[in-house]
Amino acid sequence: MDKKIKRSVATLLAHIIKVDKRDINQAASLFCSLMGQDFGCDKEEALAFLKSVMEENYNLNEHIDIINAALQDDKLSKMHILEQLNHIIYSDTISEVDYKIFDEIKRKLFPEIK
Repeated sequence: MDKKIKRSVATLLAHIIKVDKRDINQAASLFCSLMGQDFGCDKEEALAFLKSVMEENYNLNEHIDIINAALQDDKLSKMHILEQLNHIIYSDTISEVDYKIFDEIKRKLFPEIK
């Protein structure tokens, strides 16, 4: 998978970890597992993505646009990304903000759904 789309998917998944100020060491195992099984990242690459997202400022909408451009009409892959995002959300205490973010991402990946 193209490194650009991997980075964008990693950013979406890590965004919840960052926003919730979750323990990065605790979240890393699940994050690396998801990035490995579903996006072909080895543990080192996944950890590098996670650490960079935690340290940098980014525009979440740009990453959603990259995913939309790469997956275009591949609704199944987009749904799978939402499933993984949901997995990250459920891995720790769930906040109202988590699902506002989830819903915002869902609407941008599937603008036809109201």
